Amino acid sequence: MKTVHITAIAVVITALLNLSAKANGISNGAAPSSKDSLVKIKNIVLVHGAFVDGSGWQPVYTILTRAGYHVSVVQQPLTSFANDLAAVKAVVDIQNGPCILVGHSYGGAIITEAGNDPQVAGLVYIAAHAPAGSGRNGGGQRKAVSFSL
Repeated sequence: MKTVHITAIAVVITALLNLSAKANGISNGAAPSSKDSLVKIKNIVLVHGAFVDGSGWQPVYTILTRAGYHVSVVQQPLTSFANDLAAVKAVVDIQNGPCILVGHSYGGAIITEAGNDPQVAGLVYIAAHAPAGSGRNGGGQRKAVSFSL
């Protein structure tokens, strides 16, 4: 089990490095213009899947906080999709800058919708559901990195 968590954290950190360069809407591979500055993303919101709770993110939380990130673990109620989405949006709203949403399993469906918030710089799916047609930035391009473990 520990190997999966360590692998997941490596995936998350890699995704953060790739996405932080895109936080200002630089998603087509072009270099930023002189007026653009790269945003260093320090806020990470972890969203668990169904039939579990946020405690499953503890090893990932520990590694990321030790690396200097501000990490929030959402404890969504699992009563309905709307209530789960509201729980994630509430956590996104209290972040002190742009954030990356990380979803596992059913959490992927939630972050897809929550990812429409302008505060969200990117989405990371870890063995997660990524419904089509949502979670797009203003330019219509996905702001996501997907990994399956």
